[in-house]
Amino acid sequence: MIQQQEQIKYIAYSRKSTESEDRQMLSLDDQKKEIEEIAKRNNLKIFERFLGKERGESQSAHKRGRPIFGYIMKQIESGKANGLIVWHPNRLARNAYDGGLIITLMDEGKLAEIRTPYRTYKNTPDDKFFLQLEFGVAKKSSDDSGVAVKRGLKTKLQMGWCPGRAPLGYLNTVSKEKGLNEIIKDLERFDTVKRMWDLMLTGNYTPPQILEIANKEWKFKTRTTKHYSGRPMGRSTIYTIFTNPFYYGWFEYGNPKQLHKGSHEPMITEEEFDRVQKLMGREGRPRPKEHRFAFTGLMKCGNCGAAITAESKIKKQKSGKVHHYVYYHCTKRKDVNCAEKVIELKSLNAQIDELVKNLTISEKFKDWAIKYLHEIRQNEAVSNETILESKQKNVLQITKQLDNLLLKYTSPENEDGRFISDYEYQNLKTRLLKDKEGLENDLKAHGKAIENWVELSERTFNFARYAQMWFAKGDLDTRKAILAALGSNLLVKDQKLNVELHPFFKTIFENVKQAEKELSQVRTAGKGSNKEQIAIVMAKCPTWRGRPDSNR
Repeated sequence: MIQQQEQIKYIAYSRKSTESEDRQMLSLDDQKKEIEEIAKRNNLKIFERFLGKERGESQSAHKRGRPIFGYIMKQIESGKANGLIVWHPNRLARNAYDGGLIITLMDEGKLAEIRTPYRTYKNTPDDKFFLQLEFGVAKKSSDDSGVAVKRGLKTKLQMGWCPGRAPLGYLNTVSKEKGLNEIIKDLERFDTVKRMWDLMLTGNYTPPQILEIANKEWKFKTRTTKHYSGRPMGRSTIYTIFTNPFYYGWFEYGNPKQLHKGSHEPMITEEEFDRVQKLMGREGRPRPKEHRFAFTGLMKCGNCGAAITAESKIKKQKSGKVHHYVYYHCTKRKDVNCAEKVIELKSLNAQIDELVKNLTISEKFKDWAIKYLHEIRQNEAVSNETILESKQKNVLQITKQLDNLLLKYTSPENEDGRFISDYEYQNLKTRLLKDKEGLENDLKAHGKAIENWVELSERTFNFARYAQMWFAKGDLDTRKAILAALGSNLLVKDQKLNVELHPFFKTIFENVKQAEKELSQVRTAGKGSNKEQIAIVMAKCPTWRGRPDSNR
């Protein structure tokens, strides 16, 4: 017996995974201590050691492909070793392939025995049966853990909670039962992260600029974790914030990644998120800005469609005088040979001023128009009730579809996914939830829709009345806001600015002179209440009979 033991060359092996399967197992150093005691007590010859934190394996055995285990198996196959010392058989294998390889090496006589603190497994039918049974139990335990984890994740997703660590501005609760914790606002950081979004939404700051403001001016610190204390944000963190859909109420999860509706409180709206993505560009990088210019980011080249950018030039005269100029020009990113010429800021300002001047309305016209808007308010409310009822029916229909989808997905007949797979379920559910959220948002806003429309219209008429003065006296941000408010599709072609006016402005500006003339004629025809004047105008003024729908 002693002679047989002397012929066995052992390899000592320890393993502990960071995954849930090994949470109750001894640490690598504790396994090392147990194995060294076995070797010393039985005077065993250890050919090579893979023990403790320094050399032990820190990887799950649920799947094959462990590098240290693979090396050990090659050593045994080559005859350099023929014995193993481990703390427990489940340290060797939790999958059928690795377990089968060990039994095969025993069958072939290349692996003489496996030692543990509690039992020795030799190359005998009984020992191999019990060893294989241990491997089977270990595999079953891992499989059950995997199923439990997937079930828990699925439940968490259905409840709208993002698995994993909450992003900056939010916290994971730890007070509830495992798997039922939620994501809440980080009262210390939520408002500060919201301020970062607000700065980005102005279009006047880049992520690096916001990062510097947050770290230096606001003294912002990330939350303290188990391994790190709070520290200033890094450059990658600010980009992660501005590209994470979590902040508008959705989150990405799965492989491939899919959007899921979150139950946490959103920090911004989806429209605001989309606007920031456009500001940052396709690659998630901000547009380069060395200087702040009033109209960059608003206009495009009318020749090639590329963005219009600006640059500052300094010219010195022989007399010593220094002149500063700002030129707007095509970036030529779509066509390097674009022929569009530069336009000097002075000329661009003059064009915008002339445009706003031609769109200015009189004080009397503004006052009457606002009264007119309030008179038609009630008529709009009646017609919108029909739309409200239709949307409420659609919400009920989608809710019913979601209920039916869940019943079909969780039915016993669909256990193997024959009727609807996990992927199909998530896709359908995501689409329906987005549709439902859109309708619910419409319904929430419906009560204020008419008031908002009237308020928007009043602001429009006030804008038309005072925009020229604001543009002449306003700062850089005010001038930029006025140009952006005029309309969309701002094109520069042949050094001329072309603006496609917003529908509201078209109503006022395209026939403003004719409308004021018609209104003046009605007033001189006789006096009456505002309602009577409206009736006369609607009957006699073709300009106002063509009023666009309020939903535009």
